[in-house]
Amino acid sequence: MSDATTFGSRPSVPLVARDEVILSEPAESSSRWERGDARVVSNRHPLDNAVWWSLSSGHTHFAGVRGRARMYRPDVSVFAAVDQFDATSWNDLAALVGPAGTCVLFCAEVPRELPIGWTDRIRGRGRQMILEPTQLAHVEPISLRRLTGDDVPQMLDLVAKTNPGPFRLRSVEMGRYYGHFEGTVLCAMAGERLTVDGYTEISAVCTLPQVRERGLASALTHHVAAGIIERGAQPFLHVAESNEPACRLYQRLGFTERTMVDFAVVQTPPT
Repeated sequence: MSDATTFGSRPSVPLVARDEVILSEPAESSSRWERGDARVVSNRHPLDNAVWWSLSSGHTHFAGVRGRARMYRPDVSVFAAVDQFDATSWNDLAALVGPAGTCVLFCAEVPRELPIGWTDRIRGRGRQMILEPTQLAHVEPISLRRLTGDDVPQMLDLVAKTNPGPFRLRSVEMGRYYGHFEGTVLCAMAGERLTVDGYTEISAVCTLPQVRERGLASALTHHVAAGIIERGAQPFLHVAESNEPACRLYQRLGFTERTMVDFAVVQTPPT
């Protein structure tokens, strides 16, 4: 793709893009254009394509844009999306990610057959669960505090030890994250990831093995969910299809399954 700025597999992202790829900034005019453009392309529920809608509404300032493709800045998140899968959107995504680059697609249905030159790296299924605001169950509170950029080293260490899902250096900027400390050690956390008009995702729920079975994950998830509801949005989250303990935890809090979702780590064509 000539000399257009791309990102996804590269270590750094320029703040100013050239003609072919737009790195959206939070200017009001850009946000209006993003949302207006997105809303004409699909009449499905926005949570069926939550990454697309997050990058087209609440997180436009993190979005790389090429035609009908969107992608988070690589130091924020691994996710990318298209409005719907067809030849044009696949080409836009390939141009945005760059040759032989990888990204994660995460939506209700990721096609099993990829275009010529694309490679499947990892596939999986998950449950998308949603919480009606009146159904949030009571949980005994715990000591916690809001996490900031200063806590990122400990957050990354906790993620490495517990593997709750993708988490990058600037993921903390995607929403409000909270943690429970014992002494100076971050032992458990939960926070907000995707943000779609009217909905906010809870993510990065994780607890060190030595302090599990103490209700920390429940209390942190409850705290994050209550904050989302207080701000007038509806909490949702995703859990791996095979993770029955986590599913039961969220059900006890009042979450119900909305739909199944696919995730796929894919690699673009080499040229």
